[in-house]
Amino acid sequence: MSNNEIYEKELSFQADRRRATVELIKIISDLWYDKTIELVLFRNQLIDRNVSEILNLVEYASDFVEKPISIFDTVEVAKAISQLDLPPSKLDIGKLVYEYHLDGNDNASVIEFISNELKDAKSSNEIEPKDVVLYGFGRIGRLLARELMTRTGRGGQLRLRAIVTRGKVDQTVLEKRASLLRNDSVHGDFPGTVTADVEKQALIINGTTVHVISANAPEEIDYTQYGISDALVMDNTGAFRDKEALSRHLQSKGVDKVLLTAPGKGIPNIVHGVNHLENDPNEIDIFSAASCTTNAITPVLKVIEDNFGVVSGHLETIHAYTNDQNLVDNMHNKYRRGRAAALNMVITETGAGKAVSKALPSLEGKLSSSAIRVPVPNGSLAILKLRLEKETTVEGMNAAMKKAALEGALVEQIKYEMNNELVSSDIVGTNAPSIFDSKATIVTEEGKDTVIYVWYDNEYGYSHQVMRLAKHIAKVRRYNYY
Repeated sequence: MSNNEIYEKELSFQADRRRATVELIKIISDLWYDKTIELVLFRNQLIDRNVSEILNLVEYASDFVEKPISIFDTVEVAKAISQLDLPPSKLDIGKLVYEYHLDGNDNASVIEFISNELKDAKSSNEIEPKDVVLYGFGRIGRLLARELMTRTGRGGQLRLRAIVTRGKVDQTVLEKRASLLRNDSVHGDFPGTVTADVEKQALIINGTTVHVISANAPEEIDYTQYGISDALVMDNTGAFRDKEALSRHLQSKGVDKVLLTAPGKGIPNIVHGVNHLENDPNEIDIFSAASCTTNAITPVLKVIEDNFGVVSGHLETIHAYTNDQNLVDNMHNKYRRGRAAALNMVITETGAGKAVSKALPSLEGKLSSSAIRVPVPNGSLAILKLRLEKETTVEGMNAAMKKAALEGALVEQIKYEMNNELVSSDIVGTNAPSIFDSKATIVTEEGKDTVIYVWYDNEYGYSHQVMRLAKHIAKVRRYNYY
């Protein structure tokens, strides 16, 4: 075969792959908007992805499981899912394709295999939609608004109904709020529509009204006048951090539960996937989603604790600068944070080492911690230097982490990264709170000292953890197949 013939064959195959991907995109959209069935690929979201993005995710999936996963197999499995009568669900199509071939089912019909794998879906409980209020509209608040509106679908889970801010709500303010939601210097443009409606005092997001309410105190708001009832309030202000202060939200008419998007005092601090099942929303009204760093390191530490045991260790976070630092040198109430954030590495403190023990009590008193803020706007790194109870190797440590990323309770929390060239900008937009850098793992020859590198998008990855916890609190978690 000549070079030109080989090239023509490659072009034809590439066209077939892209055509199949277009078909997959249509199935993904139909399942989401018609049946509230969300397809993901090894926890990577597929809704609103383009052809090239999906093909890249399929390639990652194939490398991850070390078994060929083609776009054509993926389409066949998606077709089979679309033919079944399933309740609202979140299904990992990559895992289904992998399991289909792994179990030697190649000779059985795809639909027969899928029906058997998803047989428990029909016994899942029906869910009631939950109204959501964002109290505060900063970095995390706007990312939550984006995700809530992108994933609204038929409105069967979380429904964003209102945003609470301080100050007047006029045309100028609404336009500025809309612009900040629409455009983001780190995360890019919002894949939807946002317009300001001064008459309604609202943002119209993807054609849906989201009221913008001005208030100086939580208890002065009557949400019922906006048609909102039994709402979950997500407090993103950072102003209310303990049970007494956060309880003020519950004095508002129309509020049922409160979720703080920061570490809290006197309330359960939850890392979803690790300790959320230990806190029953039928009995508890106020929750904390802990910090981005705690959500990054706790899942990885749980895997290490369960497999090898942790004697002691130190955590160093290399963290993106945040809004509490100064843009230029100026006064600040904390040491060093007054120096220009985009020009300096700044040593500061973190409570993440102690915070881990709230989710993993077995690590109480075992970890020290410190932090360095660095001149990047987003994307952080945690370095864990640990003394282990059991000996292991680099291969043993990586195998334990890969298994946790592929199956079990932490598949949403841990992404297993295999890229030799990984840098901080590469992890921006990753919805897993923990990105385990398998190529950077260090284990001493003795086998009991290890250094682990965990990347995390301290905004986007954390926001997804908040969303997962919110669904648990609101009791709107669908049937999942991971």
